[in-house]
Amino acid sequence: MSVKIYYPAVFQKEDTGYSVWVPDIEGCVSQGEAIGEAAENISDAIGLMLETLAEHNVDIPAPSSPETIPVKKNQFVSVVAFDPAEYEEKYSTKAVKKTLTIPSWLNTIAERAHVNFSAVLQEALIEKFHLKN
Repeated sequence: MSVKIYYPAVFQKEDTGYSVWVPDIEGCVSQGEAIGEAAENISDAIGLMLETLAEHNVDIPAPSSPETIPVKKNQFVSVVAFDPAEYEEKYSTKAVKKTLTIPSWLNTIAERAHVNFSAVLQEALIEKFHLKN
């Protein structure tokens, strides 16, 4: 189970849609035509920014209390959930090398059939964890 992080975000009504940013994460901004779209987009932006901070060995900022965030006219604060595991599943294409052991006789049969071991393992894990409909 993944632990979600909840960041306060400032939403600002624009002529069309909403601008949104996370004051705790410098440069974390997005937008959307509707509030829901803006909330989803800023959650993705949080993921990008936290990934960038981690790559540069910068500590991930702790979320502020929403009531401490100042707002102006046409702005409001809402808490946005960020799920690191969900983000990783959605956007990570990084391959991870795994070493495994199978019986020699099964390896021989699979190699003769030109089986792609990585593909078979991925398919089996996806099926085991019911990750696709």
